[in-house]
Amino acid sequence: MAQDNPVIMVTFILYLLFMMGVGVFFYRRTKNLSDYILGGRKVNYWVTSLSAQASDMSGWLLMGLPGFAYLAGLEAIWIALGLALGTWVNWKFVARRLRIYTELAGDSITLPDYFENRFADRSRILRIVSSIFILIFFLIYTSSGFVAGAKLFSSVFGLPYQTGLYVGVVVIIGYTFLGGFMAVSWTDFFQGVLMFIAVTIVPVIGFGLAGGLGETISTVREMNPELLNAFTAVDGSAVGALAIISSLAWGLGYFGQPHILARFMGIRDAEEVAPARRIATVWVVVSLAMSVVVGLVGLAGLPAEALEADSERVFILLIDAVVPPVLAGVFLSAILAAIMSTADSQLLVTSSALTEDLYAVLLRDKASQNELVWISRGSVVAVALIAMFIAFDPDSSVLGLVSYAWGGFGATFGPIILLSLFWRRMTRNGALAGLLVGGITVIAWYNLSGGIFDLYEIVPGFVLGLIAIVVFSLMDKEPAAELTEVFDQVR
Repeated sequence: MAQDNPVIMVTFILYLLFMMGVGVFFYRRTKNLSDYILGGRKVNYWVTSLSAQASDMSGWLLMGLPGFAYLAGLEAIWIALGLALGTWVNWKFVARRLRIYTELAGDSITLPDYFENRFADRSRILRIVSSIFILIFFLIYTSSGFVAGAKLFSSVFGLPYQTGLYVGVVVIIGYTFLGGFMAVSWTDFFQGVLMFIAVTIVPVIGFGLAGGLGETISTVREMNPELLNAFTAVDGSAVGALAIISSLAWGLGYFGQPHILARFMGIRDAEEVAPARRIATVWVVVSLAMSVVVGLVGLAGLPAEALEADSERVFILLIDAVVPPVLAGVFLSAILAAIMSTADSQLLVTSSALTEDLYAVLLRDKASQNELVWISRGSVVAVALIAMFIAFDPDSSVLGLVSYAWGGFGATFGPIILLSLFWRRMTRNGALAGLLVGGITVIAWYNLSGGIFDLYEIVPGFVLGLIAIVVFSLMDKEPAAELTEVFDQVR
């Protein structure tokens, strides 16, 4: 593709240089750990909304979900619906309250920091356990982004998979290492705009492959009418209730995603959450719907043999088939944007867990701000290298890796976030029980169910985590007056 078209090569290089330039720009404006991890809570609502959604969707928006829609047809709409509902509910009920509470609870700049301050946990066990779960699931999540990047560079430039992996990792490390939260937020803002343009325009142009919208639908129906029925699988069997619940349950994951919640914590004013919510909701609904359309358009217009090996390349091949070379580089950069916008956020949150919640707590409680910033930068590199090792298998599935990590975060942190914000009676022991039960349930369900249970692991993990919090909190003595006073102030 790019081997025969220098315009695409130049576009990619300019795009990557721009991302690095943003990192250098904010490098000079990072004075302390709060600046590096949370941008000093100075991010406006446009950047907050688009960077939150760009970091949310990752490479699976333009690779994983279109690939699933290519194989399963409109059955993919259940995941999209669950994510759209989850986005709106998260912005509506969690964002504003979390922004206020994290500032009142000791000006917390990370989720483990917030848990510790929210429950006055002097043992620090909440901070340590939550940081460990962040490390486990973000290593998997970040590796999914690296897999998507390697596939992109391999498809576009004809590079070997491992070489493409190295290129993507180096660029993402570069600007995250330098600029921290502000660099990540602003690059994600630009990347969110680019992703939205690409995912809406490319499938519309792609209708021409089959002769228009009507012909595209007719072609898909002739191939297999079940592809246009959200309630049936491709073999004609009914999509079971557990399968629909599992797909919709993706929406539960939003309440526990540290890289998205960090955007809520970093917005400059809680009153700006409402306009940010409206922008984010429109972005998500349109992007998810068009992502599913990409899979159907590819099904109708692309040769089947081109995608036999990997259906997640459907968006890449669709661009190559219908977009003029001058714009192809821009739209292919949108896939890179989707990948980078999530991986950079995950690296930053993971480095903050290592630095603020483990290094400063267990090793150097009197470390200077400059030292902590540099430890965070070193953590970015270390975590990226481990995630790169996990991503070394070229047969890895972007959607599969994202699904596991998303479910892990949703079940581990989602119940704690919700109840800590809305239940006055919740205690430290309840929070710890919820962490352990939710996280361990996901890991055990994913690795031990062996396909017996056709149910996404986030569902049992989230439900059991909620139950554990309630039971252990009620068994515990009531929270201290100073904690309930802060809760009442937030409310």
